[in-house]
Amino acid sequence: MSYLVLARKFRPKTFGEMVGQGHVVQALENALTTQRLHHAYLFTGTRGVGKTTVSRILAKSLNCQGPDGQGGITATPCGVCQACRDIDAGRFVDYTELDAASNRGVDEVQSLLEQAVYKPVQGRFKVFMIDEVHMLTNTAFNAMLKTLEEPPEYLKFVLATTDPQKVPVTVLSRCLQFNLRPMAPETVLEHLTAVLQTESVPAEPQALRLLARAARGSMRDALSLTDQAIAFGNGELVEAGVRQMLGSVDRGHVFRLIEALAQGDGKTVVETSEALRVDGMSAASTLEEMTAVLQAMAVLQAVPSRAESADAATDPDAADTARLAALMPADETQLLYSLCLHGRGELGLAPDEYAALTMVLLRLLAFKPSSAAASTATPEKKTLNEAAAVPPQAPAVRVAPPAPAPAPVAPMAARPPLESPVASAPTQSAPVPAGHRLAVVDEPRQAEPRPGSAGDAPAKVVGVPIRVQPPPSARDTPGPSEPRSTFTPIPTSEDGDFWYATVTQLVAAEAITALARELALQSQLVGRDTDQWLLRIERETLNQPSAREKLTVALNSAGHNVKLAIEVGGVVDSPARRNKQAADERQRLAEEAIMSDPEVQALMRDFDAKIVPGTLKPA
Repeated sequence: MSYLVLARKFRPKTFGEMVGQGHVVQALENALTTQRLHHAYLFTGTRGVGKTTVSRILAKSLNCQGPDGQGGITATPCGVCQACRDIDAGRFVDYTELDAASNRGVDEVQSLLEQAVYKPVQGRFKVFMIDEVHMLTNTAFNAMLKTLEEPPEYLKFVLATTDPQKVPVTVLSRCLQFNLRPMAPETVLEHLTAVLQTESVPAEPQALRLLARAARGSMRDALSLTDQAIAFGNGELVEAGVRQMLGSVDRGHVFRLIEALAQGDGKTVVETSEALRVDGMSAASTLEEMTAVLQAMAVLQAVPSRAESADAATDPDAADTARLAALMPADETQLLYSLCLHGRGELGLAPDEYAALTMVLLRLLAFKPSSAAASTATPEKKTLNEAAAVPPQAPAVRVAPPAPAPAPVAPMAARPPLESPVASAPTQSAPVPAGHRLAVVDEPRQAEPRPGSAGDAPAKVVGVPIRVQPPPSARDTPGPSEPRSTFTPIPTSEDGDFWYATVTQLVAAEAITALARELALQSQLVGRDTDQWLLRIERETLNQPSAREKLTVALNSAGHNVKLAIEVGGVVDSPARRNKQAADERQRLAEEAIMSDPEVQALMRDFDAKIVPGTLKPA
């Protein structure tokens, strides 16, 4: 006797044996009990969820004659009468199954409909079951519309499809539609346990969990994989064998990867990825297992009480999942879940899927929130003194004070460093008077010694005269409660006017774009020297080397052969603030013009009209 596969041997024969489709079973049982029967049914759902099975049970319920031959329409077919046995065997003359995937033309449909004019031969109803009905051509659909709308009282249509979106609306409107849902892994696991107990096949619970997850909601796939696992394990199901057959990744590797990512251990991440490569494990399976674990971790982080539920007590991975949920912050869990979910689509694009897997895992370390905060905690500050410490080709200069007799200037190393005008103002011994320029005297260039040579005397570094803006007063600096958008009044200065005109010219000529343009618009010129300018910005993110270099090139092209030094601090006068102040002034004038208009005042007085805030825009 030939072996009958589990998917066929354990196909449900009654509605009571159906698993995971209670909503469909309840509706059909109630309709059969009250005999409120429709003439056309449409069953939709993914593969292996019971569409054909429900159709056959429905046909038996309509044609069951009972064990004594006196039965009628019932929700519980007996399974022993001639009609039930013939339908189960596929030889009942009044039950016709048409595979629309291979019989999709109008001729096949017309041949089927020609049988509709004849009454049933053996049973109570003729049942036409059309599987994969979405594969029919438009002509075939049109040919069956009239019969499908008003069939004879003894004819029932049962349509099944995995893609209901391709079924014409004219057909959908003539049918009762039931959606058979994919089955949960717990439902599949319970059914597999019962089947293997009936078959007397020993199986480890964890092996059945792997099969239930691999089925992806299809009971037929689960039973087919179980058949394969029984053959692979020589009559028994063990976790190691099932994992090897499916190519699934051991949860131990997944837990090790997640723990290493939580601790920022890139070495362990790379070593584990290489171990998966050596073992021949699937990279896609690794990401799938990681998403499943991360989803469970996110649930525990949001609802900690789930760790004490009944499902967690029977899950062998619950303890490790709870440990990792406490180890990794919730935001990193969400980030890693998103990276793993989208990383599956990148595996096919990379020349090596394991290299793509490693890049997906290392991406979290690159965008780790904690590491990002640490990297910005001590940013490298670029000031005018650091940039002008020892220029390789800058001529040595000395400062000529206002006194008649020039006094030598101490080296830069012996003077306190100039961090910013605000910070250094209290420590300067001789502040520069407002509007006064210090004379710059060039000294003859001396031969520069080769760096690193023994016995070289330290290079003489002298001060560079700069013109410094006075520090902003307390009334000019926005307070904590004052919005940052307050630009009235902006204290003007010579350097501010010069920088605004320069930036406006560069923006108009499109010499600077993107981040370089934002750097220029959001910065304040606080000091100018003959070959170096000091800019101040409020956000460190604007101080990018590429943006600073592009702005320097644009200034050089405009005739300003200078180098830029950037510092972070409070900005009072910037081109962006001036532009905002001008826009606010135009808006104010436009609103005043509207409000002072006699016609507008008359409308507001006579008809209680109101101007919607935010709708007035200056021309």
